[in-house]
Amino acid sequence: MNGRLDFLGAAGRREQIMSSLNKLRWLIPVALALSAGLASAQHHGGGGARVDIGLRLDSRYHHDHYYPAPGYVSRGLPGGAVFVGNRYWYHGGVWYQPWGPSFRVIAPPLGFVVPILPSAYVTLRIGGYPYYYANGAYYTVAAPGPGYVVVAPPPGADAATPAPVAPPRPDPIIYPRNGQSAGQTEADRQECNRWATSQPSAMNDAGVFNRAVEACMDGRGYSMR
Repeated sequence: MNGRLDFLGAAGRREQIMSSLNKLRWLIPVALALSAGLASAQHHGGGGARVDIGLRLDSRYHHDHYYPAPGYVSRGLPGGAVFVGNRYWYHGGVWYQPWGPSFRVIAPPLGFVVPILPSAYVTLRIGGYPYYYANGAYYTVAAPGPGYVVVAPPPGADAATPAPVAPPRPDPIIYPRNGQSAGQTEADRQECNRWATSQPSAMNDAGVFNRAVEACMDGRGYSMR
């Protein structure tokens, strides 16, 4: 009799265990998804380095714009990104560098020249000279030019007062006249950006740079408005 009771008790415990496992079965795909996400983050981070994907508000000088944090990895470059040399790309005050098959946001590198300022920036007057600020970086007119060079914060930057600036020009809309694909359009746009930087005065005058890009894109079968 005792043996039969022991058998029934063991069977009951087995049923309880199986019931609990069935209730937890939904956790399996969740755990697999989390494992895949962690593996991807470790891969992009280079040996487990932390990757910050949050946006950060730059409120200095009342700039009040959000930017992706250094370390954020993007699968591709944003439309309008410009190649500035040494594997660096630049767009709207954000700097990128190749990171495997993707691109990683980096801190603005000192000494590098960009053809145009970000569409949103703060104009400062420090020590009698003009500076332009965006996303934690200070720019000034490159000497002998053309373009704008990234510089260290100048003495007196903490006490500087921003000056009003003209409203930025909106990004143009690109229309492919010959049915070009989105991939081909982006490739042509990047090639035209590179070509525009080689034109006289383009690196020192945003108007010249933009006109050069538009002329190049027109020659490749696009309309820009």
